[in-house]
Amino acid sequence: MSYLDAIHAHYEELTKSEKKVADFIVSSGEKVLHQTLLDIKKATMVGDATIVRFCQKLGYSGFSDLKIDIAKEGFHHSKTTNTSFINTVENHLVSAIQETSKLADESKLEIAAALINQAKHIYIFGVGSSGITAVDMESRFLRGGLQARAITDPHYQAMNASLCTENDLIIAFSLTGKTQDIYDALSVAKENKTKIIVISNYILSPIAQLGDVVIQTAIEEYLLNGGSLTGKVSQIFAMDLLITYYEKTYGVDELNMREKIARSIINKQI
Repeated sequence: MSYLDAIHAHYEELTKSEKKVADFIVSSGEKVLHQTLLDIKKATMVGDATIVRFCQKLGYSGFSDLKIDIAKEGFHHSKTTNTSFINTVENHLVSAIQETSKLADESKLEIAAALINQAKHIYIFGVGSSGITAVDMESRFLRGGLQARAITDPHYQAMNASLCTENDLIIAFSLTGKTQDIYDALSVAKENKTKIIVISNYILSPIAQLGDVVIQTAIEEYLLNGGSLTGKVSQIFAMDLLITYYEKTYGVDELNMREKIARSIINKQI
């Protein structure tokens, strides 16, 4: 039985307050996956106990258990399509670039590029799949002649953030904008007046609120497809837009820099 079927089957057994939660869940659909218990409370004006009782009446142990079931249903639907799996993968990746491109804001790229140009030190934060993107960005910067340091360990992020100054810059990756480790480190950096560029889906997310400027990505990350390639493609496209804008705006001789890098590694091939 799907979560929607469970809500329908037990709806008449719910109290008035519990029905508020049920109505909200039904109307929100998979958007619930990006919401916390606090978000549900604010939207429905009910208490924690009401939400837990609602979930238990549907047969779930709690709110997290309900979210997992919603995620499983969404994951199943995404896999059941008549389209060739090759075309499906292609469409997802192409869509990731197209949707991110629609959100590109040149005025924000201008602000972010200026922060990069003014920074004494640049650090790139990310964990999990976003941590891999942070390392990709370090490499992309290096090939353009700019040294930056990707930090993917939460402890080192916190330590480096504590030593950052107003002359430094942190670029933070988080698709959801709710990654606890990134938020904690950026909060420390913010107290030191460190400049922050956030690359994330949501401009109103907690992490985005800490940024001096937000470069938006477009691919939502659900519970069961965390670290998806489409999300990474969206991040890499946004990253490349930013670095390309920086190089063009500040006269970086990209060809010369790439030649230097190429010469340094040309003898590394067998």
